[in-house]
Amino acid sequence: MNTGKMKALILKSYETGTLHLENINIPKLVNGHVLVKIAVSGTNPIDNKIRTGQAPYAMPELPAIIGTDMAGTIIAVADDVDHFAVGNEVYGLVGGVRGLPGTLAEYVLADVRLIALKPKNLTMREAAAIPLTFLTAWEGLIDKANIQPEQTVLVQGGAGGVGHMAVQIAVAHGAKVYAIASQAKKEIIESYGAIFSDYNQQTIHECVTEFTAGKGFDVIYNTNGGKQLEQVLEATVPYGHIISSNAFSEINLAPSSLRNVTISGVFILWPMLENNRRQHHGDILKIATQLAEENKLKPLVDPREFDITQTVEAHHYLAEGKALGKIVINIPHDANVK
Repeated sequence: MNTGKMKALILKSYETGTLHLENINIPKLVNGHVLVKIAVSGTNPIDNKIRTGQAPYAMPELPAIIGTDMAGTIIAVADDVDHFAVGNEVYGLVGGVRGLPGTLAEYVLADVRLIALKPKNLTMREAAAIPLTFLTAWEGLIDKANIQPEQTVLVQGGAGGVGHMAVQIAVAHGAKVYAIASQAKKEIIESYGAIFSDYNQQTIHECVTEFTAGKGFDVIYNTNGGKQLEQVLEATVPYGHIISSNAFSEINLAPSSLRNVTISGVFILWPMLENNRRQHHGDILKIATQLAEENKLKPLVDPREFDITQTVEAHHYLAEGKALGKIVINIPHDANVK
């Protein structure tokens, strides 16, 4: 099926950020792609930034469909695709940025290099919460820092979207994992096998003293940038590694440079924007599927439910920082066009 109409949320102005639910053509199948009937669209901070014109490095030409992550079912497969079939349940970080229509729609044309089979033991809502955050955590911890068993890993924002994925990846790789979060997230952190630290009660220096006997952490994953990134520049061992998924600030790197610390940034949208190394995303998601099916990866999904008509409300909820886990948006296939 690749004819007919579908409902999609259309962004027409970055100034207003208003989304319009409209009937548009279902995209036509092209080589290297599958047509996916979307069940759930995952929501990330970048979605809200794009909608409100705050991400010039990724914003699509308007009008555009935004939305980055998704989980759904394949309903059509291009002739040159032999490793996916109609009926497969899949998930991925597939669009919503410059050049790629997004997932706030009933259907999306997905590049097969960017998707993987959905974990059989997860719901569509859980699967849609994984792609961007898991990819970001994996590229930092594995591709860049190459964490090893018994290394000490500190995750700042350990119960956040990227953070809770980083914690689980590090635990699965045999690292000694410590995670900073608020007291309300203690139980979540510990359920993933990490040691909890309350940022309201313990400074970074105190974490270094208590957890590493003053030696410093082998690897630190920073998820919020800014002052939090500055705080950990002296918190690694010499020749340690700091990864940041939010390094959009100016800081003095001297404290880390003088100790030969490597600092790596992660910009997970690059393969999508540049059409380069996309297959690596699909390969990483295959690993996510394996970890989930081995019960080593469990996405944290906020219990509050939104559908496609409540997307802006979901973005506001995300921006408030009150969600307990990832926010996902249900895509009903009977939504009224207004």
